Amino acid sequence: MGKSHAPRSGSMQFWPRKRAKSEVARIRSWAEVKDAKPCGFAGYKVGMVHVMVEDTRDNSMTKGKTISWPATIVECPPLTVFSIKLYKNNNSYSQIFSDKLDKELQRSINIPKNQKSINDLKEDEFDDLKLMVHTNPNKTTVGKKKPEIFEIALGGKKEDKIAKVKEILGKEISINDVFTNGKVVDIHAITKGKGFQGPVKRFGVALRNHRSEKTKRGPGSLGGWKGHAHFMYRVAHAGQTGYHQRTEYNKQIIKIGTKDDKINPIAGFKHYGLIKNEYILLKGSIAGPNKRLIRFNNATRPSRRVKEIEFNIQIIH
Repeated sequence: MGKSHAPRSGSMQFWPRKRAKSEVARIRSWAEVKDAKPCGFAGYKVGMVHVMVEDTRDNSMTKGKTISWPATIVECPPLTVFSIKLYKNNNSYSQIFSDKLDKELQRSINIPKNQKSINDLKEDEFDDLKLMVHTNPNKTTVGKKKPEIFEIALGGKKEDKIAKVKEILGKEISINDVFTNGKVVDIHAITKGKGFQGPVKRFGVALRNHRSEKTKRGPGSLGGWKGHAHFMYRVAHAGQTGYHQRTEYNKQIIKIGTKDDKINPIAGFKHYGLIKNEYILLKGSIAGPNKRLIRFNNATRPSRRVKEIEFNIQIIH
């Protein structure tokens, strides 16, 4: 008789399974970058396509052949650096704003009247500084005006950071200022929300026998009663499904394209529209529905299997 194998239904890697606080994903750690440049970027998910790629990986069984890969398109309109945050002892204590702010941004946040100038910033005043940026959805076909606001780390030493901040504060940065073709990044996004679902869909528990009493789509056991006299959190119950923050490591940028690449289908992408800005092609699928904001940063735990190489590709819709 073969050995029985019954792994638990539903992973406990993510708990509690509740809705994310914000549609903008939060990044908790950043990879160290020697150059004084932003360590991340963001864009709007367009959809998926197939790409024909000439495989140039050294240890691949299909090296030298043309293979098909699934890929995700993320449109990356420029980000505007509207302020910087100063940190000391891992706590934010001050913020310096740009002189010129977008009118849509002024409706979202309150700007202090008496603020410090960027020219007065000195190295001994802070331990670290980060960029506060906002998106420009009005340059896309997403269909909204209110920009998303989030924080991006800046690489380099203190003196290099100060010089870089004076250069880009109040200006736009593009995807080409941060990443290159073949770069390996980490993806942070909020998954597609599915509402209140039962344990079969939420955790994948098996349907019970047709002769079972009361229910067929519930868990087989609610756990022991003598020790704690209540339902344990490990029991698969109905609840919120989807709209969770998820991180995926070591996703490869196949290509950074421009709006002149003629990537748009004649009728535009389904549930999205036309691409009007620079875009990136990421290998494989990523979390979230179309038009969801996707954040990506330099890989914090790079894999030896994924090498930064450039590809010759052909896009198939």
